[in-house]
Amino acid sequence: MSKIVTLGEIMLRLSPSGHLRFVQSNSFDVVYGGGEANVAVSCANYGHDAYFVTKLPTHEIGQSALNSLRQFGVKTDFIARGGNRVGIYYLESGSSVRPSKVIYDRAHSAISEAEVSDFDLDAIMEGAQWFHWSGITPALSDNAAALTLEACKAAKRHGVTVSVDLNFRKKLWTPEMAQSVMRPLMQYVDVCIGNEEDTELCLGFKPDADVENGSTDAAGYEGIFKAMAAEFGFKYVISTLRESLSASHNGWKAMIYDGKEFYVSRRYDLLPIVDRVGGGDSFSGGIIHGLLTMETPGEALEFAVAASALKHTVHGDFNMMSAQEVEQLAHGSGNGRVQR
Repeated sequence: MSKIVTLGEIMLRLSPSGHLRFVQSNSFDVVYGGGEANVAVSCANYGHDAYFVTKLPTHEIGQSALNSLRQFGVKTDFIARGGNRVGIYYLESGSSVRPSKVIYDRAHSAISEAEVSDFDLDAIMEGAQWFHWSGITPALSDNAAALTLEACKAAKRHGVTVSVDLNFRKKLWTPEMAQSVMRPLMQYVDVCIGNEEDTELCLGFKPDADVENGSTDAAGYEGIFKAMAAEFGFKYVISTLRESLSASHNGWKAMIYDGKEFYVSRRYDLLPIVDRVGGGDSFSGGIIHGLLTMETPGEALEFAVAASALKHTVHGDFNMMSAQEVEQLAHGSGNGRVQR
């Protein structure tokens, strides 16, 4: 299997039990998660040497975050230690017509204040086959944006494939700020992953599809996929296509463009959703595994969509699925019958 590197922030997640509202809860469930950390866990579960790169405080909460990665086989050799804070986010899980809510408390986290000099980026990228980051990381701070840029440069020096999940977060920056940072970074990217909102807000490309009203016709994406590949030189352009019928019920599929052909996956009907946080990250982990190990982009896409569909059934940020379980769904019926 391959050496895969991801760079980003892992946070402490605090959630009311079940579907309680914040104002109803006297206690919170604790898990750890964050975009690129979630991707690393998926890749480790599939048998890869997955390295997560971040900075964490030396105190017990920082160690707990690090331990949460180690228990799923993620390699933590390149995690810098120092700083004062582990970022926190609060999640209230929605249901039916009530959407989920996220409150961030991540200002001045260790990774947002980290310096490029905290990391030996050439050592990190040495022998790697893949480097993955998301638009969340450069949105954290100017320091994090500079670190992302230098990590991309190091990856290219070592011939590493680079993927990005655009992941626009309006609570972290504006579309104008995002495009000023993200568009220049695209020169280092081989595989671009993003839904319709991400591509518009981060890169300025809007698909011809009314997603808010449930339209996920892949034909509406073909024009911008071609334009994005032409402008930035992407090898693959990929988008997830989510139909948000309610907080508990989504339609889910994806498409991939390899510069020649478009491929649209099968559609999954996700009902009821246990936890949709990390759904996009599990897709990214699946597409990385698929493109590294499978013969065609279509096979890779089907694996990624199945992996993400399964993540929606798992509590927490991390996708607790093996490659075999994902392949069973990708090639099976998904009827949920008991396996005896």
